[in-house]
Amino acid sequence: MKLFLRNASSITLNPKLASTILPSILVKPFSQSTTIPKKQDRVRDHGYDNYMEVEKKIRKVIKFHSLILSQPNNTIAISLLDTLARRLGLGFKQHEPGAFLLKFPHVFEIYEHPVQRILYARLTRKALDQIRDEHEALLSQIPDAVTRLRKLVMMSNTGRIRLEHVRIARTEFGLPEDFEYSVVLKHPEFFRLIDAEETRDKYIEIVERDSSLTICAIERVREIEYRTKGIDAEDVRFSFVVNFPPGFKIGKYFRIAVWKWQRLPYWSPYEDISGYDLRSMEAQNRLEKRAVACIHELLSLTLEKKITLERIAHFRNVMNLPKKLKEFLLQHQGIFYISTRGNYGKLHTVFLREAYKRGELVEPNDVYLARRRLAELVLMSPRKAKVDAELVSYRNGLDDEDDIE
Repeated sequence: MKLFLRNASSITLNPKLASTILPSILVKPFSQSTTIPKKQDRVRDHGYDNYMEVEKKIRKVIKFHSLILSQPNNTIAISLLDTLARRLGLGFKQHEPGAFLLKFPHVFEIYEHPVQRILYARLTRKALDQIRDEHEALLSQIPDAVTRLRKLVMMSNTGRIRLEHVRIARTEFGLPEDFEYSVVLKHPEFFRLIDAEETRDKYIEIVERDSSLTICAIERVREIEYRTKGIDAEDVRFSFVVNFPPGFKIGKYFRIAVWKWQRLPYWSPYEDISGYDLRSMEAQNRLEKRAVACIHELLSLTLEKKITLERIAHFRNVMNLPKKLKEFLLQHQGIFYISTRGNYGKLHTVFLREAYKRGELVEPNDVYLARRRLAELVLMSPRKAKVDAELVSYRNGLDDEDDIE
């Protein structure tokens, strides 16, 4: 029997050998690996990207919030906006800050000073109410924030985390601005502050590990899946909730790889793995899945189930996370979503996909709801603000007529 090769040369094979060699040569080369590919292209999910576009507006609005509230009588002259906005690095050109405030009449009110006859800006009553509601919600959930911080420190492989890294991400974890004193030092039974002259050298250390706090959020999800949907215990034991973005192509072998990965055992994010031998291939696979669990738990500890990739990187060493975090997360686009919108492409925001449905948190909290009210004010039509003002004037006119009668 003859087998023809690329160079048009031929060789003669024994018929018995041909039956075993031919299939392996003639089959089209194709990877049948059951491991999830290391490199994958990011598939956009416009729902999350649109969410971040709104966040971009909100961040600028909040900066003007702080600017106005820092001024005497919580008002600021429009003529000073250009100079102060330039100091804050808001990226506005001349006269643009004033035009920006006019876009959000439900948040900012432009009025003429009765004596000086110049234009001033202040926050509307709705905006002030929103700030008050968010502050009250933040204070009321401090006991939960203490628990979240305990869990965060317990995930560290050394039992301590740099204070500066927590401070940078305090908004995401629902910690007050003075958390070093109101949370860490106020609870010496939970935390030990390793002090230093410079803030960057301070550490938060856990006093004692609490086994009741080592239950991960994904474990509670699995229990619900098992009880409500009747999924087989072996199928759900080590699995994660996977929802791929629209347009994500799932091939046959990729599906098999995900199926096998879902059943791969791994170590808990709260488990000490310092004494384990991690040199084998199986141990490396378990370590990679543990990293997914760590990031999943980290996102679950945030109020809005999202945080920037750069802030996750701050905890990379203490949580044994991979160096190339972006590529690693792109391997698991059914669990996480990375958005580059809303940050001018400079930062990447990581969402926990299972926590969101139709652009809203599945389990909202009071702080999240208060922050969303600001988004509603930002997105509310300027026309509605004009109508509201006309209605107020109309009612005032009726009141005046009643007084005359």
